Amino acid sequence: MRTGITVDVKAADRARLEAIVADRNSPQKHVWRARIVLLTADGLGTNEIMRQTAKSKTCLWRWQERFMQAGVEGLLHDRTRPSRVPPLPPAIGERVVALTQSDPPGETTHWTAAAMAGLVRISVSSVQRIWRSHGLQPHRVRQFKLSRDPEFIPKLRDIVGLYIDPPAHAMVLSVDEKSQIQALDRTQPGLPIKPGRCGTMTHDYKRNGTTTLFAALDVLEGKVIGRCMQRHRHQEFIRFLNAIEAEIPVGKIIHVILDNYGPHKHPKTRAWLGRHPRFVFHYTPTSASWLNAVEGFFAKLTKRRLKRGVFCSIVDLQAAINRFLRETNDDPKPFTWTADPEKIIASVKRGYQALESIHSHVRHYQMQASVFVACTQALVSGSSGQGRRHGRRNDG
Repeated sequence: MRTGITVDVKAADRARLEAIVADRNSPQKHVWRARIVLLTADGLGTNEIMRQTAKSKTCLWRWQERFMQAGVEGLLHDRTRPSRVPPLPPAIGERVVALTQSDPPGETTHWTAAAMAGLVRISVSSVQRIWRSHGLQPHRVRQFKLSRDPEFIPKLRDIVGLYIDPPAHAMVLSVDEKSQIQALDRTQPGLPIKPGRCGTMTHDYKRNGTTTLFAALDVLEGKVIGRCMQRHRHQEFIRFLNAIEAEIPVGKIIHVILDNYGPHKHPKTRAWLGRHPRFVFHYTPTSASWLNAVEGFFAKLTKRRLKRGVFCSIVDLQAAINRFLRETNDDPKPFTWTADPEKIIASVKRGYQALESIHSHVRHYQMQASVFVACTQALVSGSSGQGRRHGRRNDG
């Protein structure tokens, strides 16, 4: 034992160390560390402890000092060690982030971890770690569409006002059609779900025709008026309006929210509207059909009834849609608008500004390119003209 090193083991510490050595479930590294301390406390020399524990001299000294500094707990926990692989310098991470926000080389559409790792010469896991720490997901894309309707704000306020504070003694209906609903039948029966395996379905299918669902969602009550028709022209739309007229009691004003689809603005539709003054149409802004509440009903219908359905004919498909309509009307849920229109308007304005900045950069680059081409053409034409003049002199 080194000079000046004394290991004082109290009774409680000795009992705990002996328990660690006697326990067969103790990790072996804890066992030989405890034996080193116990043998040291018994007065054995360094060589004897090395012989009994089969450990080196520096190892003995390390754990003797650890016990003197931290007690028994110091023997049970390893100190953190630096990784064998040096950490990446911050410049590498900054370069990965900058490259991710730029276009990838060639004609590829987006960055992949393998492509980035090959370019920066780091591992794929390092690229993924950098992306994760900066919230970058180049493999994902969010779709958007900004409305170019000059009356976007007044139309938005009008429709949201109908949702939040509908007029008294009136009904607010969200109307639209879900066209081209396919009656799909699978070529082979699938297997049911079971533990460890999801349900199966063939990738190919047989088409058995299509149908169109016209639906009107009562915003206040949550009930839906629906009709399945073969086509979605203005004739079918007028027939659906007549069905709405027949179901709603006389004397109520009917505010209809609908998009800018052609049959909704057809001259014959406008003529029908003139003959039925209690119907008031409210058109959503262009490219803003998300304002129409019935779209949520269509999404629910697709997810719960149509997406995995198997239909042998149009009749089966229409029967399934009608059952879903009845189930919805048996347990209706009123539509509740929660988004703040002012936040929507502010978000749309930010989108306009971002698009305008991108377009301005594109126009700037196009102007520079056109100037470069014009200068190049001028230089080429000037040099060729000079050559022709010199040629004429030589001929003369």
